[in-house]
Amino acid sequence: MDLGLILSTLDATLRLSTPLLLACLAGLYSERAGVFDIGLEGKMLASAFAAAAVAAVTANVWLGLLAGIAVSVTTAGLQGAAAITLRGNQLIAGVAINMLAAGLTTFLGIQWFGQGGRTPQLPVSGRFQNIDLPFAGELAGVPIIGQIYSELISGHNILVYAAFLAVPITWWVLYRTRFGLRLRAVGENPKAVDTAGISVTKLRYQAVLITGLLCGLAGAFFSIAQGSGFGNNMTAGKGFIALAALIFAKWKPVPAMFTCLLFGFLDALQIRLQGAEIFGIGVPVQAIQALPYLLTVILLAGFIGKAVGPRAGGVAYTKER
Repeated sequence: MDLGLILSTLDATLRLSTPLLLACLAGLYSERAGVFDIGLEGKMLASAFAAAAVAAVTANVWLGLLAGIAVSVTTAGLQGAAAITLRGNQLIAGVAINMLAAGLTTFLGIQWFGQGGRTPQLPVSGRFQNIDLPFAGELAGVPIIGQIYSELISGHNILVYAAFLAVPITWWVLYRTRFGLRLRAVGENPKAVDTAGISVTKLRYQAVLITGLLCGLAGAFFSIAQGSGFGNNMTAGKGFIALAALIFAKWKPVPAMFTCLLFGFLDALQIRLQGAEIFGIGVPVQAIQALPYLLTVILLAGFIGKAVGPRAGGVAYTKER
């Protein structure tokens, strides 16, 4: 395999792992705070639609991004109200968000744009463009190192760089700040946090809203960065894969990054392998496309060692009087 093919596959890996990484980090915040979030998919889908709709109307990618984030944060707040304030079942609240987003985005797309649930194709100003890093063109002719810099590191849109920058930021927040210490504590022993005079409800809401912010970035990536508009169910289960990656990474940011890169690589690989023959046998396209999802099933089946989440995860907290 020549270097050009390797670099193009790795380049696709970075792009395809970006929404997974953002959603995985989003789930990490809420679950570290004790709020089990199966609604990542719904928040991403709602954000993707809002971002594309506003970008299509205004032809402004930044307004589209802000709209996507705002809708995702609002949806996260709604889920938080059901799971934290009303102390409802967190699993059911997440499923409800997923169902609401799937139905509402299609309905609004049909009513507003009349294109079967899709938004109009976005103009150039309504999409994030790739960024050429300094000296990428000058170094393109340098063997190996120059090619890696110009073809693999350079040439991505801003949300790709933001996703990977979010990893060290998340690590620092969780393990080097007072907020991170309290966040991890509330996911393990909320009663002890409450006894120390710290509001469990406030911390959990803060975590849920951060989750909404990151899911907003992830959803917007689908429609105004990777794509050129919104399509029905365009997130295609990526929220559930992100949740599987989070479990595989055992709720740690750096392992989460490498896990998402693994999923992204499999996704990029299945694109390359479509139509190819393996050991002289033509493999159906559908079987190749199922590779990332097959790995998700395998991981969730328990081939990852013992993964124990936060002890208070999924349990509503009731303040003792």
